[in-house]
Amino acid sequence: MPTCRNLIIAIDGPAGSGKSTVGRKVAEHLGYFYVDTGAMYRAAAWKALQMKTPLDDAAAMTKLVRDTQMRLACDHQQFQISIDGVDVTRAIRAPEVSEASSRISTIAPVRRELVAQQQLLGKDGGVVMEGRDIGTVVFPDADVKIFLDATPEARGERRYNEDVHSGKPASRELTIEAVRGRDQRDASREASPMMPAPDAAYIDTTRLTIDQVVEKILALVAVARGTSSSK
Repeated sequence: MPTCRNLIIAIDGPAGSGKSTVGRKVAEHLGYFYVDTGAMYRAAAWKALQMKTPLDDAAAMTKLVRDTQMRLACDHQQFQISIDGVDVTRAIRAPEVSEASSRISTIAPVRRELVAQQQLLGKDGGVVMEGRDIGTVVFPDADVKIFLDATPEARGERRYNEDVHSGKPASRELTIEAVRGRDQRDASREASPMMPAPDAAYIDTTRLTIDQVVEKILALVAVARGTSSSK
């Protein structure tokens, strides 16, 4: 009787599309490991700011990433990331870290270093990995590929509400504008530009609840599991 092997589930999409919340819930439901690859770039950016490493110095940034011990954990829906033994889960959400992360993510050798780490984390399957190039670069042969999207206004509103909820000073208009700017940088960078994989399932989350998006993804996982088991 065929057995279900552990799948690799890739979730891509722009900022504010719901990747993190959806990814955690899908991973929890399946008992899979959840990886937020954006947090890995943020953590590297946090360390660069702490070390005062020039963000546009490709060689220095690549060495920093290569010499950094990065650990990820996810327990009870709480994703945690540490750098050289220091828990930076909350620190990497600061606005200046977000901006620095966006800048270093355009550096090709930095991406290569982090992509190699991401491939190691997910090589045995049983993983839900989300980011912007998972289905196109990190795991182009992933069993399930999802591209989440929403209008810039909806995504900006979500980010604005998150900031307000966490007590950060926020402007709705500036947040939406920042989302548009991040979209432009992610889509136009030379190294791994953000785009849906040709075989990814496209889900517009603008008018969907988190649970509705999770349900759609779990249905795709069920199909993939059936296909895998029949091979």
